[in-house]
Amino acid sequence: MIIHMANTQITKYICSECGHVTTTKTGKCPMCGSWGTFEAVNESPPAKSSARTTPRVQVISSLDVKAPARLSTGIGELDRVLGGGLVPGGVALIGGQPGIGKSTLLLQAAGSVAKNYASPVLYISGEESDAQVALRASRIHTASENLYLYSGSNLEDALSNLDGKNFAFFVLDSVQAMTAENSSGWPGTLTQVREVAQRVIDCAREKNIPAVLIGHITKEGKIAGPMMLEHMVDTVLTFSGEGYSSYRMLRAVKNRYGSTDELGIFEMSEEGLIPVTDKSGLYWNREDSTVSGVAMTIALEGNTPLAAEVQTLATKTPYPYPKRTSRGIELNRFQLLTAVIDRRCGIPTNSHDLYINVAGGLSLQDPSADLCACAAIGSALRDAHLEAGTCWLGEVGLAGEVRPVTRIDLRLKEAARLGFRQAVVSSREQVKFGGIRLVRVSHVDEALAGLIMRRRSSSR
Repeated sequence: MIIHMANTQITKYICSECGHVTTTKTGKCPMCGSWGTFEAVNESPPAKSSARTTPRVQVISSLDVKAPARLSTGIGELDRVLGGGLVPGGVALIGGQPGIGKSTLLLQAAGSVAKNYASPVLYISGEESDAQVALRASRIHTASENLYLYSGSNLEDALSNLDGKNFAFFVLDSVQAMTAENSSGWPGTLTQVREVAQRVIDCAREKNIPAVLIGHITKEGKIAGPMMLEHMVDTVLTFSGEGYSSYRMLRAVKNRYGSTDELGIFEMSEEGLIPVTDKSGLYWNREDSTVSGVAMTIALEGNTPLAAEVQTLATKTPYPYPKRTSRGIELNRFQLLTAVIDRRCGIPTNSHDLYINVAGGLSLQDPSADLCACAAIGSALRDAHLEAGTCWLGEVGLAGEVRPVTRIDLRLKEAARLGFRQAVVSSREQVKFGGIRLVRVSHVDEALAGLIMRRRSSSR
């Protein structure tokens, strides 16, 4: 008697917010805490093959590998974050808030490549009509006879336009709006997003042309869809910005062909996104006058040095518990540095409310800003201004010691370019750059005692 075994399917439940997989459906995701986000996915078990092949083993040193020739987008900030441009056969994914400028940036890049290389570029829009994309292209002056547009949500029809022409690259806007044939679910579901991404990757590698995907993000700021989506592509970029500012920041979260330390800054205007070349000017007003409680530092965003102005205000408090308010520096870090000033430098802080702010809305995560914050706090408490033309570079420990920072030569070069006359650094710092005067200190108290000038009241 012959028994025919049925091809059973395996049902999994995947969270649409974080990509967590479970075999039982629950109301709340145990990973991200979201409610009602699990979607059922039916998968057939892989067929067992009787034929086994032995993979060919090669010596790595015997392989002749050349760096791929990159395609420049014509936008310097975008090329730098990508690692030099787009890689043939590579797939990049860019995510960001709605209206942040993802479509505008890639439409500018597509128009620039179509114009500079005289090669066709395909822009696939699954969310906007022909007229909407054409109006944006006209407004930002990217319309070109080599820039082709497809509006629709059918992925197979969109990719079929790549046949017969030697396209330079193509853009898919967005991966959540397209529908792949022979795949179940509505556009944006987990199975559809995964299938759409896989077919785009296969197409890009088969034709050896770059592809860029646009992706939506969740309320937590992560790219929507399965976490596998970020593992499938070669590069993941995030495009961010504050609602009150016209500036946009582009960072690489993942990059198989370059560094993830680069930062690209753009300014949104009526004619599109304009690359910002002098980034330090964004957060520094270059004011020469000195005020108590104000200190300067050179922070690093990836490999990009930025001049940051730290401001502190100290006021007498009538309450037994003084207030501590921080913006741009983590509050716990601010309280820690305040305790160091009180205990290690002998400057009382319990009778003052203290407020600290980083000018321009910049958020400092770099520990090299510790010494600058301590200088600003000490200056505000003593009501005495710091010496003009000085930047402060050092990490501060609980013992009050000043520690070395990373990339000190890069920071000093930027400080010298901006016109700073001297820099306060750790006495243990190994410096090769000699274009600026160095003041070496080993303790915070030593730094404040030597560089805080006379009180404002005595100079009136």
